[in-house]
Amino acid sequence: MLTALLGATGVLALLTLVPGPDMAIVTKRAVTRGRGDGLRTVAGIAVGLLIWGALTVAGLAALLAASAEVYLLVKLVGAAYLCWLGARALLRPGAEPVERGERAQEPSGSGGGAWRTGLVSNVLNPKIAVFYTGLLPALAPPGLRPALGMALLVLLHVLLTVAWLGTYVYVLSRAGRFFARPRVRRALDRTTGVVLIGFGVRVATT
Repeated sequence: MLTALLGATGVLALLTLVPGPDMAIVTKRAVTRGRGDGLRTVAGIAVGLLIWGALTVAGLAALLAASAEVYLLVKLVGAAYLCWLGARALLRPGAEPVERGERAQEPSGSGGGAWRTGLVSNVLNPKIAVFYTGLLPALAPPGLRPALGMALLVLLHVLLTVAWLGTYVYVLSRAGRFFARPRVRRALDRTTGVVLIGFGVRVATT
């Protein structure tokens, strides 16, 4: 059982490290609003994973993965949301203030906005449903009830995601002075916008 759990941890860690929409969104929030906003975005992503995990254990995510019509609807909505975030970054490059450490004052409501952005982007990613329903049962440690084994792997995936993205936010915050330069912020916004739109198109067409 321990060997199987270690193997599953390795697979989940590799999947967590692969760049995707979550990392692009975290980059945008952490660089433009600071470490606190970045961490709140990570928290929203973690809650989104927990929601998908609960649906998977309950068997509802399997219905989504099996229904082409519902999957297509969620996929298109998620793709549109990513494209909308990317378009905002392209149309307003460098428009948002950057915190200087944790002492700076955040704009009113930005905390909820960061958490909500992370949550919505993750909940509207149907690939998480396919990933959880298609891969977790195969990785579940033997000797445990399937539901318990998948719940354990979901919690493990959430912890790995929070650890990885939280560390990433910390690294970005350490380079705050560099990212505070207007030219760098504009270039990063444009790059992030293109990346988010690219992920949106990829989600819609895959």
